[in-house]
Amino acid sequence: MGDDSEWMKLPIDQKCEHKIWKARLNGYEEALKLFQKIEDEKSPEWGKYLGLIKKFVTDSNAVAQLKGLEAAFAFIENAHVAGNEFGSKIITLKPVVKVLPKLFESREKAVRDEAKLLAVEIYRWIRDALRTPLQNINSVQLKELEEEWVKLPTAAPKQTRFLRSQQDLKAKFEQQQAAGGDEADGDDDEVEAAPVDPYELLEAVEILSKLPKDFYEKIVKPKTRERRLWGLGSSAKKGNSTSWILGNGISCVSKVIGKDANVMLVAMAAKCLAGLATGLRKKFGTYAGHVVPTILEKFKEKKPQVVQALQEAIDAVFLTTTLQNISEDVLSVMDNKNPSIKQQASLFLARSFRHCTPSMLPKSVLKPFCAAFLKQVNDSAPEVRDAAFEALGTAMKVVGEKAVNPFLADVDKLKLDKIKECADKVELVGKKGGGGGEKKEKPAAKAPPPVEAPAKPSGPPKKAAGPPKKGKPASAPSTKSKKASDTKEIVETELSPDVCEEKAAAVLPASCMQLLDSGNWKERLASMEEFQRAVEQMDKSEMPCQALVKMLAKKPGWKETNFQVMQMKLHIVGLIAQKGSFSKTSALVVLDGLVDKIGDVKCGSNAKEALTAIGEACSLPWTAEQVVSMAFTQKNPKNQAETLNWLANAMKEFGFAGINVKAFINNVKTALGATNPAVRTSAITLLGVMYLYMGAPLRMFFEDEKPALLSQIDAEFEKMQGQSPPAPIRGTKKAGAEEEGDAAEEEEVDGGAGDIMDLLPRANISDKITLDMVSKISDKNWKIRKEGLDEVAAVISEAKFIQANIGELPMALKGRLNDSNKLLVQQALNILQQIATAMGPSLKQHVKTLGIPVITVLGDSKPNVRAAALSTLNAWVEQTGMKEWLEGEDLSEELKKENPFLRQEMLGWLAEKLPTMHTVPADLMLCVPHLYTCLEDRSGDVRKKAQDALPTFMMHLGYEKMSKATGKLKPASKDQVVGMLEKARAVMPAKPAAPAKAAVSKPPASSAPAAKPASGSCTFPLTTGVAGKKPPVKAGAKDEEDKSGPIFILVPNGKEQRIKEEKTLKILKWNFNTPRDEYVEQLKTQMSTCLAKWLQDELFHFDFQRHVKAIGAMIERMEAECEAVIGCLDLILKWFTLRFFDTNTSVLMKALEFLKLLFTMLSRKNYQLNDYEASSFIPYLILKVGESKDVVRKDVRAILTMLCKVYAASKVFPFLMEGTKSKNSKQRSECLEELGCLIENFGMNVCQPTPAKALKEIAVHIGDRDTTVRNASLNTVLAAYNACGDQVFKLIGNLSEKEMSMLEERIKRSAKKTPAASAKQERPQREHPTNPSATFLRKPVQEEVPNKLSQARAQHAHLEQLAPSIPKEFQLDLDVFENNHTCASDIPDLVQHKLEEVLEPVMIPERKMSSVSPHFDDIHNSTASTINFVISQVASGDINTSIQALAQIDEVLRQVDKAEAMSGHIDQFLIATFMQLRLIYNTHMADDRLDNKDIFKLYSCIIGNMLSLFSMESLAREASMGVLKDLMHGLITLMLDSRVEDIEDGQQLIRSVNLLVVRVLEKSDQSNVLSALLVLLQDSLISTAGSPMFSELVMKCLWRMIRFLPQTINSINLDRILLDVHNFMKVFPKEKLKQLKSDVPHRTLKTLLHTLCRLTGAKILDHMSMIENRNESELEAHLRRVVKHSANLSGLKSEKSTEKGALRSDDKVIKAKVSDILSEIFKKIGSKENTKEGLTELYEYKQKYSDADLEPFLRNTSQFFQSYVERGLRMIESEREGKGRIQTSTVIPQHSTDSYLPSSSAVPISSNGEDLNAAAYYERLKILRQRRGLENSTPEEDRPPFSSLRPSVASSTDMLHSKLSQLKESREHFQQEQSHSHSPTRSSSPASNLDDLKKRLERIKSNRQ
Repeated sequence: MGDDSEWMKLPIDQKCEHKIWKARLNGYEEALKLFQKIEDEKSPEWGKYLGLIKKFVTDSNAVAQLKGLEAAFAFIENAHVAGNEFGSKIITLKPVVKVLPKLFESREKAVRDEAKLLAVEIYRWIRDALRTPLQNINSVQLKELEEEWVKLPTAAPKQTRFLRSQQDLKAKFEQQQAAGGDEADGDDDEVEAAPVDPYELLEAVEILSKLPKDFYEKIVKPKTRERRLWGLGSSAKKGNSTSWILGNGISCVSKVIGKDANVMLVAMAAKCLAGLATGLRKKFGTYAGHVVPTILEKFKEKKPQVVQALQEAIDAVFLTTTLQNISEDVLSVMDNKNPSIKQQASLFLARSFRHCTPSMLPKSVLKPFCAAFLKQVNDSAPEVRDAAFEALGTAMKVVGEKAVNPFLADVDKLKLDKIKECADKVELVGKKGGGGGEKKEKPAAKAPPPVEAPAKPSGPPKKAAGPPKKGKPASAPSTKSKKASDTKEIVETELSPDVCEEKAAAVLPASCMQLLDSGNWKERLASMEEFQRAVEQMDKSEMPCQALVKMLAKKPGWKETNFQVMQMKLHIVGLIAQKGSFSKTSALVVLDGLVDKIGDVKCGSNAKEALTAIGEACSLPWTAEQVVSMAFTQKNPKNQAETLNWLANAMKEFGFAGINVKAFINNVKTALGATNPAVRTSAITLLGVMYLYMGAPLRMFFEDEKPALLSQIDAEFEKMQGQSPPAPIRGTKKAGAEEEGDAAEEEEVDGGAGDIMDLLPRANISDKITLDMVSKISDKNWKIRKEGLDEVAAVISEAKFIQANIGELPMALKGRLNDSNKLLVQQALNILQQIATAMGPSLKQHVKTLGIPVITVLGDSKPNVRAAALSTLNAWVEQTGMKEWLEGEDLSEELKKENPFLRQEMLGWLAEKLPTMHTVPADLMLCVPHLYTCLEDRSGDVRKKAQDALPTFMMHLGYEKMSKATGKLKPASKDQVVGMLEKARAVMPAKPAAPAKAAVSKPPASSAPAAKPASGSCTFPLTTGVAGKKPPVKAGAKDEEDKSGPIFILVPNGKEQRIKEEKTLKILKWNFNTPRDEYVEQLKTQMSTCLAKWLQDELFHFDFQRHVKAIGAMIERMEAECEAVIGCLDLILKWFTLRFFDTNTSVLMKALEFLKLLFTMLSRKNYQLNDYEASSFIPYLILKVGESKDVVRKDVRAILTMLCKVYAASKVFPFLMEGTKSKNSKQRSECLEELGCLIENFGMNVCQPTPAKALKEIAVHIGDRDTTVRNASLNTVLAAYNACGDQVFKLIGNLSEKEMSMLEERIKRSAKKTPAASAKQERPQREHPTNPSATFLRKPVQEEVPNKLSQARAQHAHLEQLAPSIPKEFQLDLDVFENNHTCASDIPDLVQHKLEEVLEPVMIPERKMSSVSPHFDDIHNSTASTINFVISQVASGDINTSIQALAQIDEVLRQVDKAEAMSGHIDQFLIATFMQLRLIYNTHMADDRLDNKDIFKLYSCIIGNMLSLFSMESLAREASMGVLKDLMHGLITLMLDSRVEDIEDGQQLIRSVNLLVVRVLEKSDQSNVLSALLVLLQDSLISTAGSPMFSELVMKCLWRMIRFLPQTINSINLDRILLDVHNFMKVFPKEKLKQLKSDVPHRTLKTLLHTLCRLTGAKILDHMSMIENRNESELEAHLRRVVKHSANLSGLKSEKSTEKGALRSDDKVIKAKVSDILSEIFKKIGSKENTKEGLTELYEYKQKYSDADLEPFLRNTSQFFQSYVERGLRMIESEREGKGRIQTSTVIPQHSTDSYLPSSSAVPISSNGEDLNAAAYYERLKILRQRRGLENSTPEEDRPPFSSLRPSVASSTDMLHSKLSQLKESREHFQQEQSHSHSPTRSSSPASNLDDLKKRLERIKSNRQ
């Protein structure tokens, strides 16, 4: 543009921006004209220039700038947007004050002079607030300013110019000027601005950088502490501190106060804290909860300077927070034993109250404080009493006498006077709003209305509880329309009588006032008539309600004797309540009188009308509570009856919202027990009305009443059945006024009657559900089962209302639902109905375990059982709702079952319930395929029910979804189903307008609007609202509709986009120490697209209670909207990180509850967190692991547990490592514990970046000054040591000598500790899976019901002894296997084994092992870690891995010099072994894909290893009792497994197991194995799932142990054995034992005890030390009887032996010599080395002296030894004479009195006491074969290698001979004892068995030849 002609054509706004100044000048001129022409201040034309105005006044050309200023002035004068642009305040002084000191330093005098004038003008407005910012200017200038300031007038300046937003104020100001200044004086307060706070004018000072770098180090050193604290304190006081110091600084100072012994430093630290609180103000409030308890506890110091400093500190802290936030901490010290602490706490509260207003001290806060003060006024210490009086007096001053008096009802007059005296002395801070009597100074100077004006609301407006549940507001009287929207409660202070009289005189005629107390009733009546006329003509704003009602109460008041006057009075009270601003203060003046007259025949109706009017003015809940309480205090039955009648009627008129049910129950119960029938009748009538609103739960409160009374109540409830509560016609105008600011009342109002179940006190019956009761329910005998069910029913009936914890009852009852006895099924269903009623809503958690099995009962063939099941189902749904039933696959699985009864009942039930639901879980879709199957079912009833259910499914799922689901049907079926869908679509019901239960729990809405939602019937459930909340047509109705849709919105690729933006730094990275505003705003913006608007508003609300409600809503919708939750998971986690910085515990606990549910859901969905989500959440979660509250830390640890299910443990590790660097010792120790947990359970690979670096950092903390941190560090390194052995010393690097010694000591101690102690103390609740891919479990947050094995283990606590020596891998794999319910866990049907099979020839081949993997030693360089590693592979799920590991262990066991290396690992190896046995039993045997040969090979390896191990007595004796118990359980289960027989050579395998069992019994520690067998027998008898054969085999093993007792008695721990027998007899007393089907258990136990008594005599009674309450033990009585009987027998024997001795006295010398020879021979026989030599000598001696009597030498030996000697002699005779066969005799029955031998299916026993060693058998067999001319078919060198091992028990002719001779001896013994018993498995006679055995032997021999 070269010339003017071009820019002249441009529009005005472009000219104003032109580069040529002339163009701009022209533009400004034209803009000026334009601005003056525009009349509309909101014209869009102003918007064009909004951004240009700044350029107008800053133009570089002076001429253009002047014109621009003119144009800008015109813009500001006329444009509406200008006010918004420049703000609503006239001038913000802070930036001006900030630059003033610099202006005073200017070199230009003119600038300094102008600055001085400006300072003087500012001083006019803000006065002394200006002194602080200017305190550092030149002293001469400051002096000049002081002189000028003194000259200023003292009157406050007045505003002379006004913004357009202040036009009302301008008009008022002009009116005052016109009327004259004096008249306006009274209203100065309203125009005057609040005084300026100097704090607001100060700049924030960043003081953290001013602290020395070594501040945190030196503050812990005593010598430097003082200086450092001084530096911090002086920095804090310099100005308005920012939040830089928060956290570490406050924590350091707080520690000094709490722990430092130097009182001077404590005082200085307190001053620092006061400085920080003063400087930070509200920002310090977050930390108030941390420091207040510390300061209060420190008040135990008595030095005045310390106490004063602490007082200043806590007072400063109080100003930064609220009384509610610290009330819990203060109350906790109010009953401290130290009087100084109690005194100072009360004084602190007294000082704090002075800063409060009545609204800041609501009833909920004041009540607990007053209760604490009342305790202290009776304290023995006078200073405590005085402090309590002062605090109570201050509270009374603040809130007034009326508010405090209810809490002082029991205080005597003397103390009450003292409190009032203290109240009079108190001077409140800021007397405005000071409560009590602060406004009494000039009441007469002002007109009455201001006194009655409503006070400001006490806090943020609260949501009204009533209206949404009631009718429309239009139902309120039209005259009250103005008040309908007023939700503020009228708060009024109590006025003195003089003030009341003065106010009343101003509005009432003089004659009326004079005649009020006249002695003539007619004059009083005339006065009342005048009073009434005056009230009727009064305007609401002019009516002094309190003054008027006090005049009515003036003598004679409510004692008026003339009924006409009294009627007038009562009528006037109602008028005042209706017309005026009637407060609760006024109500309390008249309520007592009204209640006194409510029963009067003539005045009663007027009194009720007045009460109703008061109820409308002050809310019915409050009025009713006061009235009922007063009525039952008066003891007048007529008044009580009429009060209840009034309340019943009032409830119908006002509705039930907000009624405090709990408050009425006790009074109603009192009324029901009254002697006056009218009172009882009124109470029953009231209950009938309450029943309309509350329904059936109301009856629960009165179940203890007498039957006659209860029947009357039931009759009343029956009348109300089916009726709907009437719509409220009163009270809606006061919807919000019923809230008192009282938290407790607010909860009751919000909850209403809907939460009635929460009011019931519930009993915990888990301890009453005993093990005995549960075992009875599962007993085989139906009568005992019934007895158990009766006991359960009695327990529940007695408790009435129960908690959700009912012990092991769910699983027991579940078993009875499929009982063969249908009567018991019905009884179980009745009990479940009982539980539903008694437990209430908490029943939800049992839906899956108990509820779903009830559905299964619907398939029963008997109609009465199905009817009972359906009734139970409905009772449960009434308590739980349908949501829990529809979630998951359980319902679809039930529908899948092809049972016509089940299908028709279930579909009918669903068709009934689904239409009542608003939304359903998505899992309902799983039922649709089975629904389609039912449409084509063979049963007509099923088809009909399915067709009926089809529309109800469609109303929730939609036609499209259901139509799409037909795609998987066959073409013919599809056409048919699609046709049915079309028909169903036509009759599909609309979504319910109101819940079916609304009539019971809530007042129904008006019917007209209820029909509206029907139009939108076919909508997806997640976008459908709760229609029941729509009908009330209110201002808030729209909000309710907004909440009905989905709260989480799925934005496609939204998360990916956010990740991308953060990577490219387009948005802030979520990384901060404390969240700044920009982070919060960013998160708010991001969440706006992912959340419902109402939810976002709640989440970012300043009120924490809104946060709690929002989290509750998120919990409810999480499952239903899980996909959307995952879509915005990163944002949800970020929001919860913000909550970690809140100090409100209720929010934090709710947040943690949500997170636990969230991670459970994510785990179930197999979702894995990405790094973006993890990094923005985990670091902040780890901050809370150091929380001081245990309950928080526990939840955080639980979340960390769940976290490893959705995020790799190796990635969690670095976050925890970072957490160990915290300055919070709790956080450091917890993080170290978690690290140890990860290492212990995921191995060393979890350590990041490398094990060496990680362990070096962990080991640093061994030298930490905090004990818990040191211990945690040591434990973590110990976990690493257990994983990699001595290599850990290389990884941790160099430690100091002290630290190294601590570590070594810890390692030694852990080796010595019992497993139980280690497992429980070091790592409580931390158990993890062995492999990294498995789930990271400590102890589940919600534990599953344990299976039988874990129950037994928990009951006897045997495995607790094993934990330290057993790696956690094995324990967890065990749990994994046990909890794998996909496999059969019950013992299978058993096979009857035959004795012949035991005698088949089997051989134990030589084992050939493969060598240890060559690479292993490279990984682990220590023997222990090598063995640990190999043992860990024994339990592997891979067969080849397990076989290889077993081969390596066998190689070690076979080498004598290396076998000792297994010492210390025996339990570990055995556990791994029986885990593998369990894995084979449960998994491999059921897997058709696996080759049976592989399974057999694995079994062979296991048994071969076991045989090697139990050949070495030193190693075998290391096996502990718990391990032996599980091992025996596994071996016996294997022997009884019928599937093993199907494997090739399965019979040989069973024989090998038999041999192994014998080895275990012989070589193990005898105490341990005997104890294990007793416990195993007990468990097998308790269990109903097992086979009787299992118990029999256990008992056979016990009988064998009994036979060993004479040799082993000295090595047995009798105390422990007797304890086990005692425990057995507690579970199975004598009578119960006799009731078992078999008497063998009883005889087994009896024989064991008889044998022990025979061997030990009376000394047995000294071995009962471990039994508690031995006198009550059945065992002691039994032992005493046996000992006594034995003593009698021994006496008889001794007499006989004496007679024999006399006859043979001549032979003594000869017999002495013989005795010596034989004694020497028997000694040789008794020793292992010389036993054969001894037998040979004995044989030769008998040959030489055929008449030698061996009986005296054998008499005291066991039957086993005698048989052994006899067999040995026969064997030698056979060998020497060359006889071909050994003579045999008869066989013993399996059960005998003294010897109970394991039969065919148990153990083939070598009765000669030698080790059943393969080599020994082979040698003996070789001799016999040579004699018989037989050859060995399997030479030693040809034995198969270990890898192809087929284990076989030593099979030889000798073994058969041993067995036959054993049978012979047993039979002879049996015949001598004349005992009789029969085998449960055999019916043939002993003789026939013997013949069979002989034939069998002949066949074996012929086969050999």
